[in-house]
Amino acid sequence: MTNDMKKNIPNIITSINLFCGCCALACIFYGRFFNAFLFLFVGAWADYLDGFVARSLKVKSELGKQLDSLADMVSFGVVPGAIVYMLLVRGMTKNFESFPQYLILAGLPAFIITVFAAVRLAKFNIDTRQSEDFIGLNTPACTIFTVGLMLMYHYDSYGLREMVISPWLLYPTIVVLSYLLIAELPMFSFKFKSFKWAGNEMRFIFLILALLFLILFREVAFSLIIMLYVLFGLFALVFPSKA
Repeated sequence: MTNDMKKNIPNIITSINLFCGCCALACIFYGRFFNAFLFLFVGAWADYLDGFVARSLKVKSELGKQLDSLADMVSFGVVPGAIVYMLLVRGMTKNFESFPQYLILAGLPAFIITVFAAVRLAKFNIDTRQSEDFIGLNTPACTIFTVGLMLMYHYDSYGLREMVISPWLLYPTIVVLSYLLIAELPMFSFKFKSFKWAGNEMRFIFLILALLFLILFREVAFSLIIMLYVLFGLFALVFPSKA
């Protein structure tokens, strides 16, 4: 395999993330929420694998870095804004099948999340402190939280459908997510240098709890897991590691 071919493999995987993000957007706007979830699931794995493959093949390019950010902007920047917009629309307009027949202006603040996601991605690209872990909520985590709300609405989980389309919940959610995206909050990444317990305690504890949440709460777990992730970050902020 030539070096040029090796360099393009991660870019192809990144492009899959971008494609899936675009497909998820179409599904969201037409009320196909489970299909949107499937596309985002594939896109999230592609987002994780492109970096893993690049490190494994020992290839790195400026093109790949820029493409990764652009793909993330769609899948994890535009998508969460679109999800919250559609939830707001459904809370304000009861009589439409899938796509609203007119623009609901009161839903547009949802895309403030998209603006802050763009700022977060731009900061990440120039912030040398985030080479190993994150500062602020990463954009995939933001998307996972909104996907949880979307699935709760879709399945009416625990009778929470009316709650997750309430402006009284969604407007504060926009503010909180937007703030967390740019907050100076230490958040661990899932880049394992080794699978030893030492040095990975927080990651392993979190993954065990996340799996338990998924078993117990199914689709509701997605939002709960991100809330737990933020709590871990707050814990790290209050009790910083001495290592």
